[in-house]
Order: sequence, then structure tokens, then C-alpha cells
Amino acid sequence: MSIDISTKITKSLRIRNPTMLASGILGISYDVLKRVYYSGAGAVVTKSISIEPREGYKSPTIVKVHGGYINAIGLANPGIDAFMHELSKNNNNGDKSKNNNNSSSKKAIPIILNLVGSSVEEFKHMVKKADEMNILGYELNLSCPHVEKVGLEVGDDPELVYNIIKGVRVLTDKAIIAKLGLGNSDMLEIARVARDAGADALTVMNTVRAMAIDVNTCMPILSNKVGGLSGKAIKPIALRCVYELYKSKIGIPIIGCGGVSSWIDAIEYILAGASAVQVGSALCSSRWIRIFKDINNGITRYLDSKGFKSIEELIGVAHRYD
Repeated sequence: MSIDISTKITKSLRIRNPTMLASGILGISYDVLKRVYYSGAGAVVTKSISIEPREGYKSPTIVKVHGGYINAIGLANPGIDAFMHELSKNNNNGDKSKNNNNSSSKKAIPIILNLVGSSVEEFKHMVKKADEMNILGYELNLSCPHVEKVGLEVGDDPELVYNIIKGVRVLTDKAIIAKLGLGNSDMLEIARVARDAGADALTVMNTVRAMAIDVNTCMPILSNKVGGLSGKAIKPIALRCVYELYKSKIGIPIIGCGGVSSWIDAIEYILAGASAVQVGSALCSSRWIRIFKDINNGITRYLDSKGFKSIEELIGVAHRYD
């Protein structure tokens, strides 16, 4: 039986398989993005790019903990102007005759540009610059847990979330994905606001505020003291969020993110209601180059064993008795 593991990450945008590179671990270099894609990812998401270059925090910026990592890198990135050079390497940039799934070229890869900012105007400025590039769309980082004035401070303000997405929506026909996290606001409320403003999909979720202390120095390990926890430790939380969003009938695709390192993790998210998953912290292992293929092969075997012909038949099956 032929198994179709392609999936829609928006209502009109299909990728070849349900695994995506998550923003944050890699994603500043086009060559690295291309290598990740050819290693088996269905699409790749860049690191968060801001309107101006950011140096980030001083070292130490990451610490390994039981079940994952805590990082406070500070959204270090070269800024939108410099990053345009990397995006321009994805061929056919600016050619609007090419369709959004990049199927017209063997060399182009499906890139989603992750953007971070503190105001409507910052996001609009970046989209105006990037929209001629050969990218699938934008993932708006509304939930970074460790940088002031961007991230969770933005994502906790429903009016600001609405205005950012609405402001970007009028500038582009490309996909808009809102990346949500655990802040002070109800995630379900923010998700509805994002949808109503024009978001095509949701990434759920970002890292969770956390810290680690060195018992020898008696001091917090990270220079910023507080960082974002990622990895297996947050998977049960992120899985619950995906489940509740799908159950709420949010009506737009959900991309699960948090602790995905195996096909079993991916299947759990899909059963909960995700149309795709993102892989981040698991790439810190020596098997990163084959992790996407391993996950996709496992998904294919699972679908075959259960008698499913496609990913779409599996999405949300855990809700059958709701």
C-alpha cells in the first residue's frame, strides 16, 4: 500500500513530510539550512531575525539539564538586512511566477523565515524587505521567554498580537505562522486572536522559562539567569497545548514543537491534532544528520501497520471519543 506522508502546514501549503527544522538551533547559514533539508526535513525554519543586528547575551548562554537544555542566547542574529544575503541564495528569489511550494526548482528549498520584533512597524518593515525572497512564508516569534520587550511580552498582549498579524497580512500572500508560548495570557485566547487576524497556522510551543544554579559557585549558571527550557522535559506540556487547541476547533493547522526526537513523539503530536512537527534540541545529538529520515521512516511504518494511507487520516485521532 502506498503511504503518503506529505502534509499541509497551512490550508494551501503542502510539504513533502511532517518534519520541520525548528527555529533556534540552526538557521543563520543558507548552506546549513540546505543541508538540513537534504537530510530529510520537510521544511526549514530560520533562527529568529530582528530588524537590527543583535549580539545576544554573554556566555554562558546554554546549559544541559535533565531532559533537555536551558538557553538564553538573547536572539543573537545579523539583522534583516544582512540576512537577506543568505535568503537570496535560495534561487529564483523575487520571481513571482514560481509557486509557493518551490516545486519549480530542484535547487530551491522550502524556507520559513522566523521574525521577532517589539512593534507592528518592525514586523512590517521586515516583511516588506523579505517578501520578494523565495520563501514559503513567515513564522512570527511571539513567545521568546527570556528577552525583554519582544517574545512573551508581545504574545501576552492580545491587541498587539492582532495588530502585528493584521499588519503583516495585508503585505503578503505568503504563509503566516504564529509561534505561541506559555505566558501570562490564555494560549487559547491568543490563538483565536492570531487566527482572526489572519494567521494561517500556529506553532505550539516555544521554550518555557527556566533556570539552573551551580551549587559550587552558588550562582545561576546562565549569564541572563533565566532562559528557555527545551527538549524532552517540555513535551508533555506542549502535547497538552496542541491537544487543547485542536479540541477547541481552532480551525487552522497546528505545528507541534517541543521534545520531538523520535517517530513516536511525532505520532503523539499528530494524534493530538498537529499537522506537522518541528525538531530542535534533538539536533544537538550526533545522530542529527539522520534524525529527520529516521522519524519519517518510523511514521511511514506506523501508518502502514495501522492501515492508514496518509498523515491526514491520523491528525486528531486521539479526539475520537471527545
